[in-house]
Amino acid sequence: MGTLVMLHGLTGTPEMIRPLAESLCPPGWDVVLPEGPFVHPERGRGWWIRDAPPETPLDQSSFAQIDQSLVSLETQIPEGPLIVGGFSQGSALAQELLGTKFANQIRGVIVIGGKSARPVELRLTLSNLQPMRLISMHGDRDHIVPMWQADQTVEIFHEANWDITILRHHKGHMVNIAQQQELVDWVKQTAEV
Repeated sequence: MGTLVMLHGLTGTPEMIRPLAESLCPPGWDVVLPEGPFVHPERGRGWWIRDAPPETPLDQSSFAQIDQSLVSLETQIPEGPLIVGGFSQGSALAQELLGTKFANQIRGVIVIGGKSARPVELRLTLSNLQPMRLISMHGDRDHIVPMWQADQTVEIFHEANWDITILRHHKGHMVNIAQQQELVDWVKQTAEV
C-alpha cells in the first residue's frame, strides 16, 4: 500500500523512534526507519552535526551534511506512496525529501518539534509541487526549537496551499503523548488520500 518513513532526531537512533512510528503506521503500510549517517559525540546519530545553538541558521557545512544525508536515504526509501516525517532534526530532513526524486510519492509530512532547514529553498520547492498534507506538533516550552521556527514552517506550507493540521501543547521538545491519537488519525486519513 505505502510506506511511513520516520526519521529520528539528533542523538537518536531508529530504535528510539520505532515505538512512535509503529503506533502511527496505518494498516497495510510498511515502516522504514533510516539511520542518520553522522555519529554524535555523546550518543546516537544525526543528519547533521554542528557546534552551534540549534535555533541559529544552518551554515554551509550543515547544508553539505544534509545533502550527504539525503544521498544516504536514496537506497533506503522504496517506490510507492510515502508519508515522511520525524522528530526535531529528523522532521527537517523529511521536509528536505520534497526536493528529491521522492517528491511526487509523498502524500504527507509529519513535523514534530521541528523546523525547516532551508526555508527559502523549501518555498521554491513547494511552488513546484502539488499541495499535499502537513501536520505540525510543537510545544510552547520547547527551548531547543523555538515556537517561531515551527510557525515559520507552517507558514511556508500554508503559502503553498497545503492541507495543514496544527497540534500545539504546553510542554517542551518532545512528542506529546496526549495528542498521539490525533497523529494516528491524521496518518490514517493521509494514507487514504
